Amino acid sequence: MRDILWRPMRLTVVLLLACLVPAQAALTVCNKSARPVKVAVGRYNGADWMSQGWWTIAPKACATVVSARLDSRFYYLFASDGGSGSWDGSHGFCVSSSDAFKILGRANCPAHGLERKGFFEVDTGSAPDYTQSLSD
Repeated sequence: MRDILWRPMRLTVVLLLACLVPAQAALTVCNKSARPVKVAVGRYNGADWMSQGWWTIAPKACATVVSARLDSRFYYLFASDGGSGSWDGSHGFCVSSSDAFKILGRANCPAHGLERKGFFEVDTGSAPDYTQSLSD
């Protein structure tokens, strides 16, 4: 009898604690292709345009490329499998051929010793977190 009375109360406590713990918010990219991909993200950080990379994502795996609550509706991605496959678009951002980079600004990439790549737009719909999939 006592367990029957406590069961609803335990459920209420668990639900209350779940509401108090902040939700994990992020921009996640999932690689649904058969080859590893390298990913870069472009975005407006509130003051400047910036690009950052590279995340290497194994086949059938995911990686978080923005690990905070998404504060913009649009983010931009570029990905390549190192061969014939790439996911790109018409929004230019600077990238570095190094393993890791973080670049402020989008203009005059070659003048700064950087490459300019076309990124595709991701519309998050103003959600606090979003997952984008890359597939063959």
